Amino acid sequence: MSSSPRFQQILGVRFFVGDAQGAIDEVSQTGGLVVVPAAPALKNLAADKGYREALLGADFAIADSAFMVLLWNLIDRNRIPKLSGLKYLRALIEEPEFQQLGNTFWVMPTAASAQRGMRWLRENSVNVANENVYLAPLYGQVISDEELLAQLEERRPKHIVLGVGGGTQERLGLYLKQKLSYRPAIHCIGAAIAFLSGDQVHIPVWADTLGLGWLYRTMADPKRFFPRYWDARHLAPLLLKYRDRLPVASL
Repeated sequence: MSSSPRFQQILGVRFFVGDAQGAIDEVSQTGGLVVVPAAPALKNLAADKGYREALLGADFAIADSAFMVLLWNLIDRNRIPKLSGLKYLRALIEEPEFQQLGNTFWVMPTAASAQRGMRWLRENSVNVANENVYLAPLYGQVISDEELLAQLEERRPKHIVLGVGGGTQERLGLYLKQKLSYRPAIHCIGAAIAFLSGDQVHIPVWADTLGLGWLYRTMADPKRFFPRYWDARHLAPLLLKYRDRLPVASL
């Protein structure tokens, strides 16, 4: 008999503790929303209400941030393993159910990224129909997308994969979870498909395992990513202060 999955509250967010297969099994059985929060966004948890509500409304998060995992394991004896969104996606696409035509629906940021992503998926045995690829509009602070809801209700895929930017994809995922009449597995994998398809810099498996994905991204585009990852340092005092509790905004 399999053991019950373990979860750990970190900054009020429910993180899955285990490997990629365990996380996939957990969400595939009953559906739900999986989020992959990054350190630069987590540091804004107290101030960003929409993002905070999305993380709290998810069924669980996976510990993609090497910086967060390092900090947590230094300050708390309930240690957790790192589980990157890239490793999660690599395992997900190996699932026979996931590979079947009609079982997945992909929300992508641009036509170019969608084209590269779908080409890579089809070359790797994931069958995706053209009508199951949706180009996301530019969402505002309040998420609303009736067209996307209508397409999902018509096709009712078992898996919805959100490949749009962090901060937006989590809010979109919660919107879909609350509005859809059925309960699919909603995976907020962000740039993971872009790393595989060549839309962004390639991250070797060994570098991902060692938590060095941020370094590869920074080296590929320092003007864009260095300020972002440098800003993530503010997560440290937040984690030291609140640990497992939800941060509150300063008055």
